[in-house]
Amino acid sequence: MNIDLSDKTAIITGSTKGIGLATAKGLAGCGAKVVVNGRTQQAVDQAIQAIKEVTLNSETAGVVADLSTADGCAALVKAHPACDILVNNLGIFKSKDFFDTTDDDWTHFFNVNIMSGIRLARAYLPGMKQQNWGRMIFLSSESAFNIPVDMIHYGVTKTAYTALARGLAKRMAGTGVTVNSVLPGPTLSEGVEAMLETEVKQSGRSLTEVGQEFVQHNRPSSIIQRLASVDEVANMIVYLCSPQASATTGAAVRVDGGVVDSL
Repeated sequence: MNIDLSDKTAIITGSTKGIGLATAKGLAGCGAKVVVNGRTQQAVDQAIQAIKEVTLNSETAGVVADLSTADGCAALVKAHPACDILVNNLGIFKSKDFFDTTDDDWTHFFNVNIMSGIRLARAYLPGMKQQNWGRMIFLSSESAFNIPVDMIHYGVTKTAYTALARGLAKRMAGTGVTVNSVLPGPTLSEGVEAMLETEVKQSGRSLTEVGQEFVQHNRPSSIIQRLASVDEVANMIVYLCSPQASATTGAAVRVDGGVVDSL
C-alpha cells in the first residue's frame, strides 16, 4: 500500500516524543508537511531534528504551546490556521487512588486529555468540511473500556475522548471528513520506560523482560503478552490519516494487543 500525503498538512499535538513523535515521523515519511508541538523550544527542535534524520527533504515546522490552556490552543491555531490532518495525541497519565484524586487533579486531566482536543476540533473541523476532506484522530486508550482501578481519572478522560470522536464523526457526516479514535494498549513510550526503570535497575533484567512481566501482571488479558512499540501504534494512525481509509469513520480502532476482551 502506497500512502501518499504529499499535498497534506498534518498537525500532531504532544509530538516531541512517544507515539506522537513516531506518528509525526510516519506522516512525514508519507510526504505530509508535519507540524509538531511541545511545551519547550528545546523539545520541539529536537523532535524536528529527529524527523529530518529519518525522512530526507521533509517539510517540518514546530509550535511551542501548552495546549492544556485556551491560550495555548489559540497560539497553535494562529500559527497554523488550517490543516488537512489533526492527530490529537496530547495526553497524560498518572497512577493515583480515586479517594486521593483531588478536584484540581480532575480538572488538570480534563484540560489536558479532553479540552485540548475539543478546542482544536472546533478550530480545524470547519476548514476540513469546507474543502470536503480531512482526517481527525483522537488518541484514546484501551483504558477507555478497561478502566484501571489505580487511575480511574485517566480512564474517564479516555472514555470521553472515544465518545467525542464518535460524536464528531456523526457531526461531519457526508463531508468527506473522517473522525476516529485510536486505542493503544500498554506501549513502550518514554513515560512507560521511566516507570519501569527502577525495576530494571533493581532486578538486573532487561527492559523487554520487565515490560512483559508488567503486561502479564497488569493487563493479563493481553494476547500479545508484551508492550507494543510506538511505531506499531503510529502505523495504524498513519493508515487512518490516509486517503485509503476513507470508509473508516466513527470507529474506536484498537491497537491494544488484544487487552480488551470483547469481539
